[in-house]
Amino acid sequence: MSKRIRYAVIGMGHIAQVAVLPAFAHAKRNSELTALVSDDTTKRHKLGRKYQVEQTYTYDEYDQCLQQVDAVYIALPNSMHAEYTVRAAKAGVHVLCEKPMAVTASECQKMVKACRDHGVKLMIGYRLHFEEINLDVMDLIRKGRIGRPRYFNSSFSMTVRPGNIRTKSDMGGGTLYDIGIYCINAARYLFGGEPIEVQAMSVNSGVRKLSEIDESTGALMRFENDRVAAFVTSFNAADMASYVVVGEKGHVRVDPAYEYAEGLKYELDIDGRKTKKTIGKRDQFAPELIYFSDCILRDKMPEPSGEEGMQDVRIIEALYESARSGKAVRIPQFSDRRPAIMQKMRKPGVRKPKLVHAVSSSVD
Repeated sequence: MSKRIRYAVIGMGHIAQVAVLPAFAHAKRNSELTALVSDDTTKRHKLGRKYQVEQTYTYDEYDQCLQQVDAVYIALPNSMHAEYTVRAAKAGVHVLCEKPMAVTASECQKMVKACRDHGVKLMIGYRLHFEEINLDVMDLIRKGRIGRPRYFNSSFSMTVRPGNIRTKSDMGGGTLYDIGIYCINAARYLFGGEPIEVQAMSVNSGVRKLSEIDESTGALMRFENDRVAAFVTSFNAADMASYVVVGEKGHVRVDPAYEYAEGLKYELDIDGRKTKKTIGKRDQFAPELIYFSDCILRDKMPEPSGEEGMQDVRIIEALYESARSGKAVRIPQFSDRRPAIMQKMRKPGVRKPKLVHAVSSSVD
C-alpha cells in the first residue's frame, strides 16, 4: 500500500463541506482525498474542482468508487451508515464512519462483523478523543486533581433548522443520536467506566418541525462505583454545549465543550482556587484522518473502535426505551472497553468555506 491512504468522502452535506474536506490539507502526511460521492451533480462538479478531485461518483456508482480507494469517510445520514460500511468492508476498503455509528445496536453488530470478516479497519469519528481541552480534562481527572469524580452534568442544545435530516425519524433523527451521544461518550471516557442503568424523559411541545422526534430529552445514567451522570439535550433551545465533572475535592467545567467551529476552554476549581485554559479554533478532523491512516499503514486496531460506537448506540436505545416506558433500563455489561487514547494533535482552524447546496443544522 502507498504511504498515503486514498480516501473517498461519502456524502457532501454540511459536515463534509465545512470540516471533512478541508481537513485533508492538514492530513496530507499520510492521507489523500481521492474521490467524492454525491447524487448532486453541482456538488460533484464544484467540490471536485475546488479540491482538485477528478474522481466523483453518484451513490449508484459507489461500488465502482470502492475499487479506486483504500478507505472511506462516511458522512451520510445515520440511517445509511450500516449499509455503506458493510459494502465498503466487502470490497476490502477501510471505514471511518461519523457518529452515531448507526441507528440500532443490531446494525452496529453487522458493521463490526463485516469489517472483521473482511479484514478491514473500522473507526468511529469521535473527534474529541483527539482534542486538547477534553484530553486535558481527562488527564486532570485521572491524576486525581478533583478527587474521585462523583457526578457529571451536561447541557447540549440548539435551535434546529426546519426540514433538517436530524428531524426525520426514518433517517435516524433525534436529539440523543445527534447531540446526546456527545454527553454519553464524554461521561463514559471521563469516568473511565460504563453505565449500568439509565432513565430518561422526552418532551415535545408540539413544534411542527420536531413532530417526528423528541424535542428535548433529560437523561440520567447510573455508573459503576456509585457515580451518576445527567444531561439534557434539546433541538428547540438556545445554543449551549457544556459539561462539569464534580469530584470530592473540586470540579472542572468545560464550556464550550463539544464544538468544532470555535475554540474550547475549561476551568478547574479546587477549594476556590481556579485554573483556566482556553484554546482557539482548531481543525478537529485532520487528527482523526492522520491517526486512522496510521492505523491502516501500521496494522493497528483503531480507537474509538466499532465496539465503542456500538456501546453508545446501545445506551441511546435504552434511553429512548426508558422515555417510552417511564421505567429505568439496565445496560448489559460492556466487556470490550479499551482505554481512550491520549493523542493530542494540534492543527490550525479551518476557515468556513463557501457551501454548495448545504446549510448548517441550526438556525443562526
